Amino acid sequence: MGRSQPAGGRPPGTGAGHPAADTTTTGDDRAAALRRNRELQRRFYGEPLGDRLRRLLGALDVSQAALAAALRVSSPQLSQLMSGRRVKIGTPAVLGRLVLLEQAVARYGADGRPTTPNRAAVTRLLDEVRAAEPLAPAGSYDLLRTVAGPDELARAADTLDRGFPSLAGLLRRAARGDTASDAPDDSTAAEQPDPGR
Repeated sequence: MGRSQPAGGRPPGTGAGHPAADTTTTGDDRAAALRRNRELQRRFYGEPLGDRLRRLLGALDVSQAALAAALRVSSPQLSQLMSGRRVKIGTPAVLGRLVLLEQAVARYGADGRPTTPNRAAVTRLLDEVRAAEPLAPAGSYDLLRTVAGPDELARAADTLDRGFPSLAGLLRRAARGDTASDAPDDSTAAEQPDPGR
């Protein structure tokens, strides 16, 4: 059985200078990690995802669980994205669904709120977005370019070519400087010429 901690919160035998006794460092480290993650989200997505997702929750007047279902992510993953414990959205289709919802909300009114809340319309919208399989949004290649240059993206494509030709094609398009609207259908992605060859 483990030893219990005294009421002061310090494990027995640790003094004020002992690392185990310094609980603020862990909290400070966590806070710094969350700030860093939110800044990375700002870099990748234009602003922290918590801000974007909270706007949708307010404008649509839905629960986090309903929004998670529409985006097709788990509720815990949505919570992690909102809090900054998770930096990136897992798949381009989820980001595409987020953008679809934001575009629909923008059509409601200048302040982002529906002029007349209509539960049936919100339910239809959530169902439509849940069923959508959107292409990667326009900035998706730009996101790849923030973490690697053209040469590195091309080398990564070469590495992935044999086992993952679709991913290799995506990396090659990013290396060339394509935009999402330039993307070919997936059947030709593996046949794209490598800019480094």
